[in-house]
Amino acid sequence: MPAVRSTLTADLQRLGVAPGMTLMVHAAVRSLGPVTGGVNVVVQSLLDAVGPTGTLVAYVDFEPFFEDEDETEVPVFDKRIAHAARDHGVLHETLRNWPGTLRSDHPDAGVAALGPLAAWITAEHPFQYGYGPGTPFEKVLKANGSVLMLGAPLDTITLLHYAEHEARIPNKRIHRYRRLMPTSSGPQWIDFEEFDTGDPVNSDLPQNVFEQIATAFLATGRGTTGSVGAAPAYLLPAPELVRFGIQWLERYFAEPAARNAH
Repeated sequence: MPAVRSTLTADLQRLGVAPGMTLMVHAAVRSLGPVTGGVNVVVQSLLDAVGPTGTLVAYVDFEPFFEDEDETEVPVFDKRIAHAARDHGVLHETLRNWPGTLRSDHPDAGVAALGPLAAWITAEHPFQYGYGPGTPFEKVLKANGSVLMLGAPLDTITLLHYAEHEARIPNKRIHRYRRLMPTSSGPQWIDFEEFDTGDPVNSDLPQNVFEQIATAFLATGRGTTGSVGAAPAYLLPAPELVRFGIQWLERYFAEPAARNAH
């Protein structure tokens, strides 16, 4: 039997999703199994679960990247039409296009949000170090938000980039690049700088560092595990997860025994 809106909503509620939540969602929609109405019904069930006082948030990035293109042919970044990166999945692009959704201005660290806190979450996204202080990621923490993983690998928890940013660890890799951005005086190339999010921020960290952090966090008894449709699902309290991630990263470099354990 395919999942339907009411059964998905009930699954989310059993997992712990509740009205008024700020919910940062990562999803592999195919893992849910057949859904009557497809991805649109998945979004509707999420909206049902958080209710009119809740806010949905998704990391969208954009597609494609222009690192190697002829600069004279590169289009200006336009957040109104910039597709979510394909490897983030169809739910993120669907949510980006949902009536009422707002998107932050940062092209690469961009976040889409829908609900009462959407304007605040997406406003004034810093171009420099777009996963750190003052960004939508920090605002999810300030809103006492939660992270929902619907069939998505634990290694894709974007909010842990904030933990990488804040952790006091050595030799963080820095990524510098340019984007052609709209400005009041016309399109301009803007320089961006951030800690590298394409790989672990320090080359000594394991490639699956986010998965290790999330697994260790769940092992402490925090967060909930269940199923939504046919997908394994996790609901993680965002502030606790990020604090744990910062401590995990700092301990990894401070204690050789802790590093060897991983």
